[in-house]
Amino acid sequence: MLRLTTAIAATFTLAPMAFAATEYPLTLTSCGHEVTFERAPASVVSVGQSTTEILYLLGLADKVAGTALWVNPVLPEFEDIDAGIDRLSDNAPSFESVLEKRPELVVTAYEWMIGPQGVVGTREMFDDAQIPSWIMPTECEGKDNTQSMDGERTVMFDTALLYQGIEELAAIFDVQDRGAELVADLRAREEAAIAQAQALDLPADVSAVFWYSSADIEIDPYVAGVNAVPGWMLSKLGVANVVSSLEEWPTVGWETIARANPDFIVAAEMNRRRFPADDLAVKRDFLVSDPVTSQMEAVKNDRILVMEANAMDPTVRAIFALESLSDALAGFDLQ
Repeated sequence: MLRLTTAIAATFTLAPMAFAATEYPLTLTSCGHEVTFERAPASVVSVGQSTTEILYLLGLADKVAGTALWVNPVLPEFEDIDAGIDRLSDNAPSFESVLEKRPELVVTAYEWMIGPQGVVGTREMFDDAQIPSWIMPTECEGKDNTQSMDGERTVMFDTALLYQGIEELAAIFDVQDRGAELVADLRAREEAAIAQAQALDLPADVSAVFWYSSADIEIDPYVAGVNAVPGWMLSKLGVANVVSSLEEWPTVGWETIARANPDFIVAAEMNRRRFPADDLAVKRDFLVSDPVTSQMEAVKNDRILVMEANAMDPTVRAIFALESLSDALAGFDLQ
């Protein structure tokens, strides 16, 4: 397996710019839920690695009272900072553990964490506790979360929603200059990654599949849907996703995947151990030993790439992962 590098932090080189201070009260609509801030929150609990790393990148680590739901190690330059932040849970924290931190804001990137059936709590529960809750726009714009936990993307993931989320968080905390600087850096990196990917000029019939995990190694795997973040990566590379489902992470049988015979496989690497296939070694052993998967061209030719699971979600790492993926494909004989 070839491991892709995705933990590349943004470096800010933007010239100083003047931004007006946030005018409070500030009212935003977050996934259909109106949220009003009378002032910049003094503290925040972040349910998810994605939003936590954005807060760190915005220089707001001193505001983070607690964090939860992690699948990969923190970006290297934030290791010392993150070590001093209270980790409520590596998975979903309890509603009570969030309240105990007495935050003035709770943020997440997932409605299945905080939403109508949120495993942490509903928006109304946080409203009743007088704690504003805010969800990344990547989770609800162009996405339907009513049919499954991970939801369906009705349109292709768009990084503009990621940048919108960063800018909204920056406005909430009155650090618009930092938000603009971060977004400008990420946009530049995205444009460079796309240009590099397009330069590969791969044949039109190259295809791939992204394998996140499996509830049991013997049953259908969770793979990336056509409009999910990995689908966006493949579209920029000019590669077909063998999965056509609109679900973010549908289950698809290996027999179906094997018939499509993808040219390469991208396997998620994570620290989480909710399912056996969360372990990268388990994924590898299955691919090479199973009588169906072992016959796929991607497996026989060892075209199996490893990507951090967090980069397969709508995060800043997805942009860097695209660049690493195009680097890796350049080394494959796919012409």
